[in-house]
Amino acid sequence: MNNKIRAVVVDPNVPGRLALKEVAAPTPATNEAIIKVASISLNRGELRRASTAQAGWRPGWDLAGTVETPAADGSGPPQGARVVGFLPSGAWGEMVAVPTHSLAELPRFVSFAQAATLPVAGLTAYHALKKGGFLLNKPVLITGSSGGVGNFAIQLARLSGAKVVAHVRQAKYEPIVKEAGANYIVIGEDISPAQEYGPYHLIVDSVGGSVLGTAISFLDTNGQAVVFGTTAGREVTFNAGNLYALGGASIYGLIVFHELKQESASVGLKWLVELVESGQLRPHIDIEASWEEIADVSQKLVDRSFPGKAVLHISK
Repeated sequence: MNNKIRAVVVDPNVPGRLALKEVAAPTPATNEAIIKVASISLNRGELRRASTAQAGWRPGWDLAGTVETPAADGSGPPQGARVVGFLPSGAWGEMVAVPTHSLAELPRFVSFAQAATLPVAGLTAYHALKKGGFLLNKPVLITGSSGGVGNFAIQLARLSGAKVVAHVRQAKYEPIVKEAGANYIVIGEDISPAQEYGPYHLIVDSVGGSVLGTAISFLDTNGQAVVFGTTAGREVTFNAGNLYALGGASIYGLIVFHELKQESASVGLKWLVELVESGQLRPHIDIEASWEEIADVSQKLVDRSFPGKAVLHISK
């Protein structure tokens, strides 16, 4: 293997602060496999970090590719296996070292593009819905549901038998959430119309602000609000008296990095890719391009120019 590879790094002197540059090839730990990356997926969280990170920092969480060198300890997939993987940073490179507990093999009919959407968005939706436990015929409210996580959450909730209410702030995204399987759709900044479909066993929220403050009042006894984002505001005001009077209702702060300390990424990824293979889960990809276009595509994602996932393919 060459001692240099190309990777996405932060460069404050270029538009978008992201550039392809040569970096040292990865040196794996004994439990890490070297992956030849084929496709990557972008998330707003890593782009926010890149907007303030020091020069040379390497972003990237989601990757899909082929095992170039298996882990020395014998764990994980063999050489040549097609895989999807997660890294806490640095996934956007031609070759990366990934712990085998963060890899899952791809079934034959799952593409690299589909797989690359799954690590952060798919696992966030998966862990959020797990907090609700048994969802059969239970009302579930998903706010900000046109995004990558929201789209997966709608599909997974429907697969679990839930009655799914999807909230979007822009009417133009209604067809997307309808296609994902929402039973009912609430549109606009005011989420109060969602009350008629409750009370809710589970609320999955990425909006925060007044949307979350209002939605909390729609919880049922023993209901749970899972919060993983605050796109409309970090400060939330709600009636605490009404919350505790319900009995057993709670608010859970979810960040996928913490969840993956409790359950390795490979567990959820294996489950997700099997759902994709069977056609029960359909990643919503709005943009596919070469990673040479990362600065432009990243800006479009930050500007919310499209609702779904952006997948970039590694060009040699």
